[in-house]
Amino acid sequence: MNIADLLIFIAVCAVTTFATRVIPFVALAKHADHPLILHLGRYLPPAVMMILVIYALREFRPMLDSQLNVSSTGWPMIIASIIVATLHLWRRNALLSIIGGTGMYMAMVQLG
Repeated sequence: MNIADLLIFIAVCAVTTFATRVIPFVALAKHADHPLILHLGRYLPPAVMMILVIYALREFRPMLDSQLNVSSTGWPMIIASIIVATLHLWRRNALLSIIGGTGMYMAMVQLG
């Protein structure tokens, strides 16, 4: 595969990816005030965030053998969850909460 073929392949992938992101907005532009669209826009993001939280904490057991789980994943999960909740209640910024909690969790796991 030469450079021209590779560039064509990348361009087709980029256009296809962009089109799949834009088409729903273009197709639903005239229905932006529809009650269902407004309902989904209001309640879907918090529901997705809750699903992600439940998925992330699915194997966490805060009480293991009737004692607080202080294993290598126990404390980092507890502290990162508290940081995410605190950042979100303080700033009401989901991106800041996610980045702050993930960064703190990864730092605690990597540094021991």
